[in-house]
This record gives sequence, C-alpha cells and structure tokens, in this order.
Amino acid sequence: MSLQDFARSEYVSLTTYRKDGTPVATPVWAAVAGDELLIWTKADSWKVKRLRNDTRVLVTVCDVRGRIAEGAPSAEGAGRLVDTKDMTAVRKAIGRKYTWKYWLLDYPALIFRLGKRPHTGIAITF
Repeated sequence: MSLQDFARSEYVSLTTYRKDGTPVATPVWAAVAGDELLIWTKADSWKVKRLRNDTRVLVTVCDVRGRIAEGAPSAEGAGRLVDTKDMTAVRKAIGRKYTWKYWLLDYPALIFRLGKRPHTGIAITF
C-alpha cells in the first residue's frame, strides 16, 4: 500500500471505531498532502465524534457507495482532527482533486451559514 493508491481513488472507506470497539465504515473524499491523507467531512458527523474517542482508523479504496473490491488497497493508521489554522491546507488539497464538486458544496455552505463553514478535516498518518 502507498499513499498514491489512495490519491488515485475518488473515494476511500474510512473506518472509525465506537467506544465498544465496533467498526463503522463511511465512504469519504480524500486527498494526499505530504505524508498525510486528508479527509474533508462535516464537523458534526459521527465519524468526527468517534475519532475524538479513538484515533485508530482503517482506510480502504472503495466506490461512492462504500463498496470495497476484492484486493483493494487498505491501511491502518492514526487519525487526528485538523484545527482551524490547518483547514486551509485541507480545503486546497480537496479542492485541487475534486474541483467543481467541492466548490459546489463548500461555497453555498459558507454563504448560508454566514461565513462559518460546517466542515472539518481529518489528517491520517500510516
């Protein structure tokens, strides 16, 4: 597995863990920046809440519905929530990879929420 496997995939399945250890997988957008995999998600999502309790993650290449093909690249790592000052790097990386899809979601949210973006980033290291 290499970071480039995840960089080429349009979606990755991010598995985070509940307090009781139950894994929960969600398909998300991800981009590579440096030696980290950056993920863009809603700030109030359950995956963010689970990550606050347990930093373990499993990332696997998947399709838009989260289906994982046999033999798909996969890696275990540690996730951390990105603080406000580092969100610019996450937005740039995701914006470069997903171009118009990203801007269609981010800018309307910025306008309707009076400048407050309802998204946060997750940085994963392997």
